[in-house]
Formats: sequence, C-alpha cells, structure tokens
Amino acid sequence: MNWDIIQGKWKQLKGAVQENWGELTEDDLDKAAGSREQLVGLIQERYGLAKADAERQVDEFFADKAA
Repeated sequence: MNWDIIQGKWKQLKGAVQENWGELTEDDLDKAAGSREQLVGLIQERYGLAKADAERQVDEFFADKAA
C-alpha cells in the first residue's frame, strides 16, 4: 500500500494497527500520523526489535491491507 494513501486513511487504519501492535498507545498512533518511519521507530522501541524486523512487520501488515 502506498504510504500517501496510508497517511490519508490513517484514522481508519489506527484501530487495526493498535490491534496488531497492542503495546502502542493512542498517543503513539497520533504521533506516528501515518508516517512509516515514525511507526517503525515506535514498534522498534516498544517491542525491542531491530529496525529491519520492525520494518518487515510494518511492510507485511500494510501489504495485507492493500490486498
């Protein structure tokens, strides 16, 4: 899914993102505001993942949303 589209639909996608990464708060999601880099950073921080692992999770999650 194109990140411009994700940013435009962020309010609709926030619930699904929070279901997938339950440790992210509403404030975290507001802070990310559809930014891939912000979201990857927050997931990395909350879950103690390497950047590449967080990026892979984000890309896989949104690839499923585009299907």
